Amino acid sequence: MKKCMYIISSAVALIACESRTYEEISDNTPITEQVTYNKDVKPIMDANCTMCHSPGPQALTNYNQVKSNIDNIIDRINRPNGDPAKMPQGGSLSPAQINIITKWKADGLTEN
Repeated sequence: MKKCMYIISSAVALIACESRTYEEISDNTPITEQVTYNKDVKPIMDANCTMCHSPGPQALTNYNQVKSNIDNIIDRINRPNGDPAKMPQGGSLSPAQINIITKWKADGLTEN
């Protein structure tokens, strides 16, 4: 009987645990610095977008490509989960990452 209780309590503990990244925990922190492509946006794009959006008509591998597509990018990353047009496919950017990209546009799409 003790063995069963231990397995059940472990399962409950695993279900109750939630793992959140630093970005997710700090997603409501206002961004006070100017956001730039090279410092802030490029790392997000490289980690989440360029694996699918590399050489080709939908490439997002450099400043000009991302800048030219910023309205579409913001639209697609803000779509609800389950929407087939949501990007990145099969996942989602954290709220902090979405805020960085959105603020980059608001800050004037600065490269450096």
